[in-house]
Amino acid sequence: MAEIIYKEESYEIISVCFKVYNKLGKGLVEAVYKDALELEFRKRNIPFEREKSFDIYFEETKLNRKYPADFVVYDKIILEVKATKDIIGKYIKQTLNYLSASKFRLGIIANFGCDSLIYKRLIN
Repeated sequence: MAEIIYKEESYEIISVCFKVYNKLGKGLVEAVYKDALELEFRKRNIPFEREKSFDIYFEETKLNRKYPADFVVYDKIILEVKATKDIIGKYIKQTLNYLSASKFRLGIIANFGCDSLIYKRLIN
C-alpha cells in the first residue's frame, strides 16, 4: 500500500476547510473563505502563509511573473481555494504548476462552491 504523504497535516487542513464550509455554507466568493481559513489556521496554531508567490524560471532566467498560491501550510503543502461548481482541469493544472515552481510534493484544492465541500489531493 502506498504511503500517504503528510497524512496528519492534510487531515488538519481538510478539517479546517470542513469547519469553514459548515459555518459559511456555499455561494460566497473565494476571498471570504480565505479570510475564514486564515482565522481558523491562526486559532489552531497551524503555520501558514497566505498569497505566497513563487518564482518562475525559463532555463536559468527568472521571469517577471510569479505563481501566487492561495496558502502554503506547514511550509510544505499548497492549499488552493475555489468557490465553483466543480474542480476542473484548469484548477488541477494550476495547482500542479504551483507544486512544480515551489518544489513541494502535495497540493490540496478545496472547493467551497458545491452542496458539500469537495477537495482533491495532488502529488508532485
